Amino acid sequence: MITALPVDVSTSIKRALQEDIGSGDATTDSIVPPGAVLRGRIVAKQSGVIAGLEVAEAVFHEIQTDVSFKSLVKDGATVSDRTTIAEVRGSARALLTGERAALNFLGRMSGIATLTRQFVDAVSGTHAQILDTRKTVPGLRTLDKLAVKLGGGENHRTGLFDMILIKDNHIDFAGSITRAVERARDAATGLEIEVETRTLDDVREALALGVERILLDNMTLDTMRTAVELTSGRAKLEASGNVTLDTVVEVARTGVDYISVGALTHSPKVFDVSLEWAETE
Repeated sequence: MITALPVDVSTSIKRALQEDIGSGDATTDSIVPPGAVLRGRIVAKQSGVIAGLEVAEAVFHEIQTDVSFKSLVKDGATVSDRTTIAEVRGSARALLTGERAALNFLGRMSGIATLTRQFVDAVSGTHAQILDTRKTVPGLRTLDKLAVKLGGGENHRTGLFDMILIKDNHIDFAGSITRAVERARDAATGLEIEVETRTLDDVREALALGVERILLDNMTLDTMRTAVELTSGRAKLEASGNVTLDTVVEVARTGVDYISVGALTHSPKVFDVSLEWAETE
């Protein structure tokens, strides 16, 4: 049974169907009679983490509410190749018309969740947490970040509104880290402040200001280790900058609290999933 989805997710589903269907599914409407019923199953064609089943169900229900969609695994579950993850039954027209949009959402979200799980598993045994970024597909941020959570990662700020992240351009504009932080505090938003740093001197300046979080941007492993020693728990440290599966464990071992990985949402490989038709009724 599908739960209520956030408004922006429902909007994304409607938009996806509108761009795909337009004035109508010319092929299906020409070939399939209105009363035909179809039964099928959604199959994972690789191993990985499933995410987006409720979204796929909502796609079909947007076209026709009485389509039956039975999830056989839960979002966030790890599956092997050729696992049947859901069964569908209902109007053949509705199922054929909604198939691609449903699989597009399911494939992208499962791809993000699978990649996230790989990063999370890589840092297992350290205390570092894997974070996403704002490098999401425009209009799909809620879905992208939900997929990260289902893969075992954590969400960084949702957008520009829920944290103050003072980056290099803000610092250059203000003239220094100190001036940028002072202006942010003068605004009295009550939001947590994180400061991007490029050198150990920057880290020292941020620590003196008592900010809650410090971002270590593209620093070497040795520099990050020194930053951890300097900080000594006075602020949470986030490593960022071209982190890969090959490098993430060494970054985690420096002792940082968070590792942000843009690739989770800007470069996931789409999870291979298909809808196989069993029979018509």
